[in-house]
This record gives sequence, C-alpha cells and structure tokens, in this order.
Amino acid sequence: MATYDTIIKNGTIFDGTRIPRFKGDIGIKDGLIAKIGRLDESDGDKIIDAEGKHVCPGFIDLHTHYDAQLFWDPYCSLSSWHGITSVVIGNCGFGFAPVAPELRERSMLSMTRIEAIPFDSMKEGMPWDWETFPEYLDSIDRTPLAMNILPYVPLVPMLITVLGFERAKAGALPTPEETEQLCDMLEESMDAGGCGWSAQRLAPGCGADVQRDFDGTPMPTDVMHDETAIALAKVLAKRNEGFMQVTMLSGNDPEKDRAHMEELSEISGRPLLYNVVQAVANDPTVHRETLKWLSEVHARGNKVYGQGLTTDCGFTFALDEWNLWDDSDAWREATTGSHEDKMRKMADPAMRQKLKDNPPGISATGPIEEVVMVRPNSDDFTEYKDHEISLIAEKMGVDPIDAMLDIAVGTNLKAEFYAMLPNAGNLEYMKEIIDDPFVTFGISDGGAHTRFLTAGRFPTEAIAKYVREHNMLSLEEVHWRLSALPASLAGFKARGTLVEGAPADIVVYDYENLEILDGEIVHDMPANEWRRIQRAKGYDYILVNGEVTIDHDEETHNYSGKLLRHGVA
Repeated sequence: MATYDTIIKNGTIFDGTRIPRFKGDIGIKDGLIAKIGRLDESDGDKIIDAEGKHVCPGFIDLHTHYDAQLFWDPYCSLSSWHGITSVVIGNCGFGFAPVAPELRERSMLSMTRIEAIPFDSMKEGMPWDWETFPEYLDSIDRTPLAMNILPYVPLVPMLITVLGFERAKAGALPTPEETEQLCDMLEESMDAGGCGWSAQRLAPGCGADVQRDFDGTPMPTDVMHDETAIALAKVLAKRNEGFMQVTMLSGNDPEKDRAHMEELSEISGRPLLYNVVQAVANDPTVHRETLKWLSEVHARGNKVYGQGLTTDCGFTFALDEWNLWDDSDAWREATTGSHEDKMRKMADPAMRQKLKDNPPGISATGPIEEVVMVRPNSDDFTEYKDHEISLIAEKMGVDPIDAMLDIAVGTNLKAEFYAMLPNAGNLEYMKEIIDDPFVTFGISDGGAHTRFLTAGRFPTEAIAKYVREHNMLSLEEVHWRLSALPASLAGFKARGTLVEGAPADIVVYDYENLEILDGEIVHDMPANEWRRIQRAKGYDYILVNGEVTIDHDEETHNYSGKLLRHGVA
C-alpha cells in the first residue's frame, strides 16, 4: 500500500510563511499534508507533476456573499476558478438566517438590490429548510461543496428577529431585555459554528450609502446603535473567539467612527476587519488617512485590519439593474421601481434636473463623465460605442446626464456602460495599499453584484499584475497576504500555510502563463438567470482537502469542500 494518496512532485514551494521559496515534494494522506521534502514517486497512489510550477497554499477570501449561491454552485465561482479554496460568507450583516418563513421572500427582495442577486435564482435555488442560524448551517452541511465555507453571523436577520421588522428598519434602540436576546442568539449561532459577526453601518446621508434595501430604505444595521455593537463585541470577549467585519461611515465624524471600531476590537480582544481601504484617484488622503489610522491602532496593541480593494476590474452595467449610485437620493429614486417606472423617470426632464443637481459620490465609481458606453445592444447609438459620456455629450451637444439617459432610454435600458473604480487604475496609490502590512487583499464580493462585478479574480490579478508585471511585492509576500494572513484573522484552524499536518488546500499554477480571461455572460443560474464571469488560465491543479477540484482550469466535480464550524471541519 502506498504511503501517500497523492504526491506533488518537483514544485517550487511557497509555503505561505514568507520564508524563501524552495524546491520540494508534498505528500498528502487523508486530506492532510503528511510530508514535505524529497519523496519517492512509488510512495504515492497519484502523482502530480509540478516541475516548473509554483505550489502554494489555497487562497482565502474573507469577503463574499455566497450565502445563497453555494446551494446551486458547489464551486462558489468565480472564486474557485482563481485559486480560492476557502471563503467567509455572511458579510456586511446580510444573510438568510435566522429568518421566519413569512419573511423569506422579503429577505430575498432585500438581496436583489443591496447585493444585486436575481430574485428568481434565490427563490428556485435555495432549499429554505431552516429558520434558525444553526439550522442554516446544518443545511450547508448537507450540501455538496468544492470550497471550504466559514460563516459570519449576520446582524440584519438577528435584529429583525428580535426587534421585529418595522422597529429594526426604524433603528429602534433595543431594550435591555432585547439586547440580552441578541447576545444569546449570537452565542447560540457561534456555538453552532459561526465565526463572529458582521455589519454594514452606512448611515443615511453619509455620502457612501450605496447599498440600500430593495425599496431604497436603509438596512437595519445602517441605523443600529453603537451600544448594540458593543454588547455583541462583549460576547466575543466572553468566548475569547471570533472576529468582526464592519463597514462604517456615519457621514460627519470619521474620527468618531474609527474610535468606535477600535473600541470594538479593544473590548472584544478580537480582530476587526474594516471595509474598505480603497484609493480615490484625485484624493490620496482618503486611503492614506486610513492606513495611518491602522498603523496607530496596532501601535496601541489593538487588532484592526483593513480589507483592501486590490482589483481594478470596474463595473459593466445597465441602468435597469444598478444600485451603486444609491448614495444620491435622486439617483436612488430614478433607479428603483419597475422597468416601466425607471423608463418614465429617466425620460422625465424634472427628474433629469434632479440627477444633475445631485450627482453620486465617488465611493463606488469614478465620475459619471468618465463612464464609457461599451455596448448599445441596439441598432441605435452604435457610433458612440467605447466613448466616454463626456465625449458623447460633446458630440450630441447636451449635458452628460442627458447623453447617458438618452442612450439608456433609447435602448429600453439595455445599453451597457463601464465605470472604473474610484482608484481609476492608479498604480502608485494601489502600491501604497498593497504595501501596508495591516491590509488584506480583496474584496471579491463573490456571489453578489452578479450582473456587473467580477472581482473574484483578485488573487490572479495580485500575482499576474502586481507581482509579475509591476514587481510591487515578492511572491513570498503575496502568498502570505493571500493565505496565511487572512487565515489567522478569521480563525481558520491550521489553514493558510503548507506545513505538515495542515489540511491539503493547495494551488499548483503556471506563473509565467497565469492570466485573467475576458469577461463573459453566462446563463448558468437557477431560473435561467444570467451573470458576468471572468475565468482564469494557468491553474494546473487546485486541491481542497487533498482532492483535485480544478484540473487545468476545469472543474473536476470533486466536492471535497467543508463547512468549517469554528474554523475547523
């Protein structure tokens, strides 16, 4: 009988600890790394030839929304196609448990806008065989997975369950008894395997409240109280486990917001992940002040890390399904309602004037004038293909807003536009974020914004663009940042490095030929809904718990992923 189930032979190993690369073999037995060194091929049932290839720990994505998609897509794509072997779900406080049966439809409606997931896909694709959070985890456990799943306990459904829908939406302050209920519910959920809690706290009018409910109103966490967050942080302190993910902006006092987040970390003694650290092309103080704060927090001994937006993928969108200008009351009004409502509002001169007077901020995209019309999807307006809105407006002799909306309405809202991220591809500012030791890579938002975002490509982008093309950091460093650092923050037990005894989550890739492929539209979601994807090329093998899940960029239909309760299988 062979000593090992699989031997990865002759690879250049980056073990994720930042020690220099080395040539070696990895022996895998029963899903674990049994031996690293020089191994005889005869000792393995299966041999993976990694000559000339890089071997590294599977990548870990701390910010995804696969809470629904994992039930119909065991691979949680795009993530798995780009070397990610473990993800954290339940980010931003959004999720589907606990949810009473009568509120299931309402919870899905919320996700159609805040995370832009098609309603019919959720309705058809989720089994809904749960009400409580522990029951939700049991349902995941019964589901085939090609990816490891670590679940946050999202606060939105908790607040609705304890306070009632109307009071939670109105931002009611929980009574002492209700606060105790919330803490007990968090305890129960973490006992079942939750890894901590998450909350999006973007106060109405803060200038970045781009993720609103389907009717344009704030989410319960957007109007929750600091006292509630502090009480829940104390639960983590009591347990001495878990971590928090917080997106926070009250709009008028960033120092107060930062002090509150640091207080949560200090009270709990646990890591807090802050969203989002991103560059703004015309204002470097935005990210520099955040990086300065993170450094000061660590100097005081508290564990607050930033989740960096380390991709420049941008957004390809049509105005019929677009929510990331919701920080503007006027744009939120124009882009909510039925298709007919949107057509009527966008054609209305009075509404157009409101849109001109109330432009969106730059928290999600660059200025509207720099948006590009990439596809009219009509026989009309073809002469403006690949033109910026500013140039189209000049040629039409109209205001840029009128130019964009004339095209949108004239194509029945089918015209597609491309908006860059606020960093506008600024590599100098990106390097400042990438260089910071207190920033993790991301953010993919995997499973969300399915019709205009493909940020799940970020690990491939980090290696191919920031290391190979621009030499911004070493391979040793990038593999620590993509694997070991996020694993340690999230409480993944033994994952994130290639060491003996660790679960065999391993990536074997072709460094020189690694690339992100062009975007596609595929109709592969339940109810025949469509999404945008970007595949990768150059991942020879991806192993999850010792089994090959990706073989030369193709899915193998091996479902070796696991629900990681408490960070372990």
